[in-house]
Amino acid sequence: MEAGEPISCAISPASSMSMSCRVERAIEDGALFLTIHHENGGFRRLRVMEDGSGVTAADGADDARITVFDGEIEVELGGDHYLLPATITATDAVQ
Repeated sequence: MEAGEPISCAISPASSMSMSCRVERAIEDGALFLTIHHENGGFRRLRVMEDGSGVTAADGADDARITVFDGEIEVELGGDHYLLPATITATDAVQ
């Protein structure tokens, strides 16, 4: 059984968007983190900013670039793209 909710993603610049990633929410030290799992076993961790400004990369050297759409945000990290709900809450987060 796969954990997390499915989201649309494109892993690598040459890929097209598909519902092939899954996102899990977790609370760590009072902050909300998202772990996005790739179909190939890779993953990315994002920290949800408390001020509502979006997300930042929680690990690694890549900066998260965010584009806001109606009801969604596109996050680009190192050539990978993810579509997330524009409002991300701690609902269903593991504590």
